Amino acid sequence: MDRQQPRAVVVQPQRRRLHRRRHEPDDDHHHHDHHSPPGRTPVAINGQLRVCGVNLCNQYNRPIQLRGMSTHGLQWFPRCYTNASLDALAGEWGSDLFRIAMYVQEGGYETNPSGFTSQVNSLVDMAEARGLYAVIDFHTLTPGDPNYNLERAKTFFAQVASRNAAKKNVIYEIANEPNGVSWAAIKSYAEQVIPVIRAADPDAVVLVGTRAWSSLGVSEGSNESEIINNPVNATNIMYTFHFYAASHKDNYRSVVSRAAGRLPLFVSEFGTVTATGGGSYDRTSTAAWLDLLDQLKISYVNWTYSDANESSAAFRPGTCNGGVFTGSGVLTESGAYIKSRISTPDNFPTS
Repeated sequence: MDRQQPRAVVVQPQRRRLHRRRHEPDDDHHHHDHHSPPGRTPVAINGQLRVCGVNLCNQYNRPIQLRGMSTHGLQWFPRCYTNASLDALAGEWGSDLFRIAMYVQEGGYETNPSGFTSQVNSLVDMAEARGLYAVIDFHTLTPGDPNYNLERAKTFFAQVASRNAAKKNVIYEIANEPNGVSWAAIKSYAEQVIPVIRAADPDAVVLVGTRAWSSLGVSEGSNESEIINNPVNATNIMYTFHFYAASHKDNYRSVVSRAAGRLPLFVSEFGTVTATGGGSYDRTSTAAWLDLLDQLKISYVNWTYSDANESSAAFRPGTCNGGVFTGSGVLTESGAYIKSRISTPDNFPTS
């Protein structure tokens, strides 16, 4: 799942866009009131989240599933994350959460820690204003050992956790996709970073990346048993699972089905395409995945809410510069399908 920088991705042909929804009326306009009770936001209904058993639970200790979208790299696509795009995400898309993917390398945090930290905080505020949960993603990828960035992670999370501790909408994701590294090394990293967050923000949910690009180890020949046998020594945490639907199919789904009974899982990133972020959009595998996650009440976040010139992007190229994020005309095939899944009514029990 080593997505390349957008400029390195092979450009896909403009596939089958002529019959895109045949300009049918855009019914999604009405979905911003879909929450129960109507008109209340995900954060207003659910409040401070917590982990209970293997589930993500709301302030009433009832299991919930959150569905939302991830940014692409903030260093590449800042024009995609504006008041207008967040209005569309919360309104027309009926999204529950917004994942803020702050790359550490590749021109990210390490090049300007204070600038990226303040950009993340600003996006947290924009999500909060719209009643969206915000996942603060410390987007490590290369090098694959999160310990390479341990000191940077401690600095960053100490700052964002102290600044956002009073908010109810923040979830911390401490390592995007560990790869080429043992579970023991990831666990050691987590057990050093989580206390830094807890010192400032004791009750927030923390997401812990897993082996082999957050595949629960499957992409490197392992599985969830090494986590079950040697869990992170912390409470109120969930383990991440990432999939790319055209690459990861039945064998991955069977592992998730089995692991979901033992571990709190959170799909903090998935793509409708291959693990590079490109290739063909695979609607069949994507639908099978989302049906499974719905059945298991596992939260999911799609890569990406951007106009990157790759088939995983929700928006057509040029959308972010144009500044209009509503209506079906700006969506790719993948974006139209993911929006149709995310904008269905939520089930948020309040008693």
